[in-house]
Amino acid sequence: MPKERFKITPAVYLYLEKDGMVLLQRRFNTGYEDGNYSLVAGHLDGGETFSQAMIRESKEEAGIILKLEDLQVVHVIHRQVISKDVGARERINIFLKAKGWSGELKNMEPDKCDDLNWFPLDNLPQNTIPYVKQAIESIQKGIFYGEFGF
Repeated sequence: MPKERFKITPAVYLYLEKDGMVLLQRRFNTGYEDGNYSLVAGHLDGGETFSQAMIRESKEEAGIILKLEDLQVVHVIHRQVISKDVGARERINIFLKAKGWSGELKNMEPDKCDDLNWFPLDNLPQNTIPYVKQAIESIQKGIFYGEFGF
């Protein structure tokens, strides 16, 4: 019987920067990191690229339209999450910066997000998810790859 291959969970995060500010959303009623700030983000559904997933998630969560040609990978984190229920799991998080977007920013999922706002890059909320904060700081320093939780 063949051994089952190792699996990793892929997710994509949107890095939007404007006038020294970054767009963050506060998670609410999701069961994961509720009350803490993150970027607009989501898991890949399968059969889609990271860029396609980001375009989909941005419309679903923030009401904006992104173009494939406006997206650039600016950071990658390989991270480990340990929970009591399932033990250690690994994830690959790809952070994409959008050079532009269309549409008006709006919280499209008030049942999962209770705040969507711009925050100064040099003064992120104290309750920013730690690996997201690490990624934002790394992006500002031009660091392309990071690890978290190992």
